[in-house]
Amino acid sequence: MKIRYFTHSLDSCWNHGNAHFLRGVLRELIRRGHDVQAYEPEGAWSLQNLLQDHGEAGLQAYRDAYPELRSTRFAALHELDLSDADLVIVHEWNEPALVAALGAQRRAGARFTLLFHDTHHRAVSDPEAIRAFDLDGYDGVLAFGETLAEVYRRWGWANRVWVWHEAADLHHFHPPAVEAPREGLVWIGNWGDGERSAELESFLFRPARTAELPLDIYGVRYPDDALQTLNRYGVRFHGWAPNARAPDIFARHLATVHVPRRFYVELLPGIPTIRVFEALACGIPLVSAPWQDSEHLFTPGSDFLVARDEAEMVQHLRALRHDPALRRDLAARGLATVRARHSCAHRAEELLGILATLRPHASTQAPSTEIPA
Repeated sequence: MKIRYFTHSLDSCWNHGNAHFLRGVLRELIRRGHDVQAYEPEGAWSLQNLLQDHGEAGLQAYRDAYPELRSTRFAALHELDLSDADLVIVHEWNEPALVAALGAQRRAGARFTLLFHDTHHRAVSDPEAIRAFDLDGYDGVLAFGETLAEVYRRWGWANRVWVWHEAADLHHFHPPAVEAPREGLVWIGNWGDGERSAELESFLFRPARTAELPLDIYGVRYPDDALQTLNRYGVRFHGWAPNARAPDIFARHLATVHVPRRFYVELLPGIPTIRVFEALACGIPLVSAPWQDSEHLFTPGSDFLVARDEAEMVQHLRALRHDPALRRDLAARGLATVRARHSCAHRAEELLGILATLRPHASTQAPSTEIPA
């Protein structure tokens, strides 16, 4: 099968979390014998920022970890030949003009199945930005959580929206082959445009200091006031790290923390950051700030600990610091759950299953669905 994916960037994961999942799931599809090609626009914002900060050397970790992946950069859609494609997926971090042009091709009789892939909270935080996409002609929507899928159902997509969670690439994210000394707490994440600033202080910075756990942070887009906050709490800030290096980073630390953005607590509950899947796959104990696992992806309290407030976060961190058996048990249970249910191999099979429900009934003329105002 010929599968084509339009992404913002496959090469760069600089403030571009979709690249994490995309790399893993495309590799799984290749391993199953499919002809896979990613397309990304020239001048992609994420890639430009990566190159500005780190140059070509910043891409080396990705290239070393995923030698079988390739992407084609393009300036305009007419440069690409999709005539033999079987499946085309378009990520929501693309320009509305491109999304509309692909829908027009499908309406004009293109033979491929066309899906829109949404992995963000804009459908609830900035719905007009999503309504700017002309999805007329698309065969369906892939939503990365049930609460997001429900938004699309309310918009008229009914049984043509599927939940397609993110997951961990177990070929790359796994416990270290040889255990080395571990020390302190680590958090890999971006500042978040003010979407979790207070939560980071109350569930990460202060608890780490109170529990006397050194804290290392990796990420981008930390403004000056955020850096001053980190300095005030004695946090060791390392800036951006390639996602391909995350397993090595996790392997040096005792534990990590999940601090979801506010939208994933209040408006889209049940959708974890991909870092949860990746951290558990690496066998590192995890403590989560308040977050409702409404889809029962995990077993909270068993796969990871949950802190209802700052005091409980301190309690959990102190327990992890002093109890090696607790660390081993949490790591083992979280890893087992990811291996059983949340790998990119699972998601590749889910995608092929979704496609199997569509292609037998696909007609030359694609259905018409517009996002209502």
